[in-house]
Amino acid sequence: MEIKSNSRQSMRLKHYDYSNQGLYFVTICSNGKSCLFGEVDNDKMHLNDSGHILELCWRDLTIRYDTICLHEFIVMPNHVHGIIELKNNDKALGEIIGAYKSITTNQYIKGVRENNWPSFENKLWQRNYYEHVIRNELSHQKITDYIKYNPAKWCDDKYFVKQP
Repeated sequence: MEIKSNSRQSMRLKHYDYSNQGLYFVTICSNGKSCLFGEVDNDKMHLNDSGHILELCWRDLTIRYDTICLHEFIVMPNHVHGIIELKNNDKALGEIIGAYKSITTNQYIKGVRENNWPSFENKLWQRNYYEHVIRNELSHQKITDYIKYNPAKWCDDKYFVKQP
């Protein structure tokens, strides 16, 4: 792993070009793993208003970036999982995720002001995000299933935080 100047480790593959065509599995976590986007009940994710906004903003990425295709996606109480396909090399994955985080943060701040959504401390999203390059169809199917069935495994999820 490459070490950045501020002593944080990069999770990216060294020497990999993240604008390469292909499929990428991403996970983006709320700052401090705060459960702000809904709750899991009876193995189903129930989005609150902010969770619906996150879902809408994800779908709208294809308007902003017409050279991507969005595959499986889910909003969980404190994170999102999604598969993004880059169809050509004109945009980097980091740029797309950065735009998503910025757009959703602005929408969430608006919701806090106008609709009394729970506020967040300092930042909505944790710094960085997790990504995995999907290299074959079997991996794609396993990750798709993981995303689909994530609510049923919420209590065992590494991002699980017991809700009050």
